Amino acid sequence: MKRIGWVWAVAVGVALGGCSGPAGDGGLSSGPAEAQYDSYGYDLEAGEPGLLGEAAPAAGGFGDADEVVVVERPDGSRVAYGPDRIAALRAKLDGHPSGVALPLERTDVVGRVQLNVASVTLTQVFTNPYASKIEAVYVFPLPQDAAVSDFVMVIGERRIRGIVREREEARRIYEAARAQGYRASLLSQERPNVFTQSVANIEPGQRIDVETTWFQTLAWRDGAFEMVVPTVVGPRFVPPGTTGGVAAVPYGAEGTSGQPTEVAYLPPHLDSDHRIGIRLTLDTGLPLAAIESPTHPITVRREGTAHAEIALRDGDDVPNRDFVLRYRTAGDGLQGAVAVHRDPASGEGWFTMLLEPPAQVTDEPPQPREMVFVVDCSGSMSGEPLAACKRAIRRCIDRLGPDDTFQIIRFSDSASALGAAPLRATPDARRRALRYVDGLDATGGTMMERGIVAALAPPVEAGRRRIVAFMTDGYIGNETDILRAVHANVGDSRIFSVGVGSATNRYLLERMASLGRGVAAYLGLDDSAAEQVDALFRRLERPAVAELRIDWGGADVRDVEPARLPDLFVGRPLVVHGRVRGELPTRVRVSGRVGARPLTFDVPVGAAVDHPALARLWARARIRSLNDARSYVATPAELADEIRALALAYGLASDFTSFVAVDATAVTPGDHGTTVGVPVPTPRGVRYETAVGGG
Repeated sequence: MKRIGWVWAVAVGVALGGCSGPAGDGGLSSGPAEAQYDSYGYDLEAGEPGLLGEAAPAAGGFGDADEVVVVERPDGSRVAYGPDRIAALRAKLDGHPSGVALPLERTDVVGRVQLNVASVTLTQVFTNPYASKIEAVYVFPLPQDAAVSDFVMVIGERRIRGIVREREEARRIYEAARAQGYRASLLSQERPNVFTQSVANIEPGQRIDVETTWFQTLAWRDGAFEMVVPTVVGPRFVPPGTTGGVAAVPYGAEGTSGQPTEVAYLPPHLDSDHRIGIRLTLDTGLPLAAIESPTHPITVRREGTAHAEIALRDGDDVPNRDFVLRYRTAGDGLQGAVAVHRDPASGEGWFTMLLEPPAQVTDEPPQPREMVFVVDCSGSMSGEPLAACKRAIRRCIDRLGPDDTFQIIRFSDSASALGAAPLRATPDARRRALRYVDGLDATGGTMMERGIVAALAPPVEAGRRRIVAFMTDGYIGNETDILRAVHANVGDSRIFSVGVGSATNRYLLERMASLGRGVAAYLGLDDSAAEQVDALFRRLERPAVAELRIDWGGADVRDVEPARLPDLFVGRPLVVHGRVRGELPTRVRVSGRVGARPLTFDVPVGAAVDHPALARLWARARIRSLNDARSYVATPAELADEIRALALAYGLASDFTSFVAVDATAVTPGDHGTTVGVPVPTPRGVRYETAVGGG
């Protein structure tokens, strides 16, 4: 037995992995420390490659092979680091026997909403509760449309602002700094809504905060603005043969999935001290009416008619579900408008347009429909999520019209259907459908492609429009394959993706709906299925404005996103981003068709505003479209180059760029120590045994 600090190594016949040894000889040069502590931590002018040196391969570690490590904390508690190659250090806390000591102590979200744009800063508080130096690694969610634009590492009174670099270059900077004992942070995008935060060389008892700032455009859903702050990544299923997935593993089984990104989940009997705080300010410029959260208890403090402060109440701060805020403004509701930001030096302008269809589109008679309900019956849907789906489908069946046909498709490891072909919505067919729905159960993997092909590939009866309601939590780790399948099979069908659960994969659901020229809706476990389904059917029963065209009045408008405008539905305005040289006209003419009838309406253009976020929101929207196209174009490398260039030019995180921050003012003693992953709670309503496994 040998003692290393507070770590005791005891031979028990199992290999210990993941502990890196001494750093190599290379040195990371640093520029002068600046008085305001707002530096990058190293001399950017000297050129990064020459600064990094070469770190030696990892070697040594706390113990030799065939050993287990027993960690003894200063408070006397101990835990074995052992046979299952646990990547995190466990400890039982005094008075909290089911607790797990983690390096992520707290997350705070502070945001401000102006117009319909939110600026949000997420602060992650990392501390080291152990007696040896650690590296913390945390996989966490952000909104799928977040334009991540700032990154700051805070150590005491010093603030080290991160920089955007190409992904591999940022990784090399971080790893060299880590190996040489410098405190450093790295923010990498794994998916547009999944990020990895790595923080190196946190010393025992010390704290490092990491601030991540993003902008997002708020959704308008059925008369209310909606802001979503995701707090936990849902457990993804990765189909066999996938090599670039985001995998779910049980706590203690890290490194076993074979995927580049893993999220470890705490079993139900374990908890951690990680908590979340949320504070939001509404400064909309419009009188505020109702303010509510359907997911969390909140406090609301109003100042005047157009300003409010919202905070998450104490006692319900476990990060195990999306936080959703909805608010309404007084008056006639949303009016279409265009907001413009201009750079006076270059003359370049960026704009965001909201398109809301006029009320008269509701006067058109509905077109005969083929309704296809696709239900995710994989293991992650077990329990409340599938029960919510069943309630929703029963309600849908009740609302079918006599001229409708319908089909129900379920998928997990395979896909099957109610009938060989869509059924007429007769009383007998409805009763048959209800029996089929009652018999659905949740088990197996999420082979979503099979459900997509089964729903979209069959021919559509002449004179009908196929509308597919895709009900799922979206817990799939190969989103690119899913989007490729939708693009290849969607044809003229419309996809309405319905996210079911407390922490759905909104990125996948929104992109499926976009490719299918429909919209996404969300059914929380506490939501009324009747209300949500009725709202969905009201949208489906009303014709959309199709074949949209925008007449910019001769203005030099470029790079409009989305490039292919989807249908425009009542209650779901379309957000359009673009760039412009010179001035826009005072009004923009929009045209389209409602059924067989042509329709035109005008949208006013507001005066230019000082809102630089509009430029980054356009860039993020452009990157999102390019990312989608990478899944089905013949030359994805060219699109990757464009994404990389855009992200670097606008200072954004992307698949090909990362933020890195290095504090080069001091070297911490010893090597960087143990890498400690941060496990997360299983989302509320999701069964650990079926979604994650591990017993």
